[in-house]
Amino acid sequence: MERAALFYSDIVPHNHALGLKLLDIGPAEATVELPYADFLVGNPETGVIAGGAVTTLIDAACGSAVILKLGRIQPLVTLDLRIDYLRPARPHVSLIAVAECYRSTRQIAFVRALVHQGDKSNPVASAQGTFMRLEE
Repeated sequence: MERAALFYSDIVPHNHALGLKLLDIGPAEATVELPYADFLVGNPETGVIAGGAVTTLIDAACGSAVILKLGRIQPLVTLDLRIDYLRPARPHVSLIAVAECYRSTRQIAFVRALVHQGDKSNPVASAQGTFMRLEE
């Protein structure tokens, strides 16, 4: 958990700047929180977090799930990340992404994720992504 948390404090400055927090990990799964902050709001009239911040949350959680599946830190490149926004997020409430790397080949890893605000049965967004593994 400590090594994985480095992606949210030291290794990826953008994750740190957004305030992303690693909440939980599994053998091929990562749960990451994006705490609500006024500077993340895309539309001041609604108070909803901007889509770019949500995309970063999903990308970070998915990348972490791939690293956990591989069992070691390895450079990755996001090849494709499809996000379906299912409903508007509630203002002033954190977003939580749960990502799972369900398959990994020699070069490509496949990931899916859900974003919710405390109720997994009522997601804000769902995502499907592919990541290319780069050899060190």
